[in-house]
Amino acid sequence: MNYAQLSQSIQDYVQSTETTFVANIPTFVQLAEERIYNSVQLPAIRKNSTATMTIGNKYMSLPSDWLSTFSLAVFNPTNNEYTYLLNKDVNFIRQAYPDADDTGRPEYYAIWDADTMILGPAPDLAYTAELHYYYYPASIVNAGTSWLGDNFETVLLYGSLREAYIFLKGEQDMMNYYEQKYQESLGLLKRLGDGLDRQDAYRSGQARVPVT
Repeated sequence: MNYAQLSQSIQDYVQSTETTFVANIPTFVQLAEERIYNSVQLPAIRKNSTATMTIGNKYMSLPSDWLSTFSLAVFNPTNNEYTYLLNKDVNFIRQAYPDADDTGRPEYYAIWDADTMILGPAPDLAYTAELHYYYYPASIVNAGTSWLGDNFETVLLYGSLREAYIFLKGEQDMMNYYEQKYQESLGLLKRLGDGLDRQDAYRSGQARVPVT
């Protein structure tokens, strides 16, 4: 389902082509996308970036579209080894490495602010950092197509209808119906994203649901 088809389906389901309603369809869709992306950890909303660490600098910039971290590894160019860092609180890193001159292969990271990570200890080599992180992919509104539209159109449709019916202040029974259908389709998506896609996950800390 592309955006044109989705927009037409929303109008058909609620039987409204009123100008203000149609003008707000992009907002309904984007609100639904945001809600879905914050409910299920899909591979489609995960990406990878690399950067070179600065010797002695315990701070590392985050990508501009970063939402949350999936994993962070350092690659040692001298022995071609990857080492995955453990996520800790800032106060742990400050306590463990109180001296500004503490350097070595980073073992821990923490979120310093919306744009920066802090490492512990500060790197002693120009390691390559490989960050896997979650982000908001381009909306189907702007791109015309999306992973959700191509692979799980029901959750996107009913999520958008839910937002559209809130805007229309529709009847409660229909509101409940769209919410029920949205939750049903979201449950199937969670089975995929938080269940089947994580059957082989090595890390025990990942959020996942059992699949039978």
